[in-house]
Amino acid sequence: MQAIWNGEVLAMSDDTVVVDGNHYFPPESVNMQFMRPSRTRTRCPWKGKASYYTIEVDGKKNIDSAWYYPKTKKAADSIKGRVAFWKGVEVR
Repeated sequence: MQAIWNGEVLAMSDDTVVVDGNHYFPPESVNMQFMRPSRTRTRCPWKGKASYYTIEVDGKKNIDSAWYYPKTKKAADSIKGRVAFWKGVEVR
């Protein structure tokens, strides 16, 4: 699987975990040069508290378009620390 935005590969892995239709990539497969930490946080009742990244490629920003769960509730342990994408990021 690959996550692509603005012509750049943000993540690539054969080891994604699919939850709620989203592919969660292992952290070591994410190209962190494009990730900017965000202050945004959300809470999922069964997964826990999500943190976000803003993606920046060639000066263009995609605000809060990647997220991860640094700590998870027991039911979501399989995605702990993994990164998922949305907001126009193509995952294929």
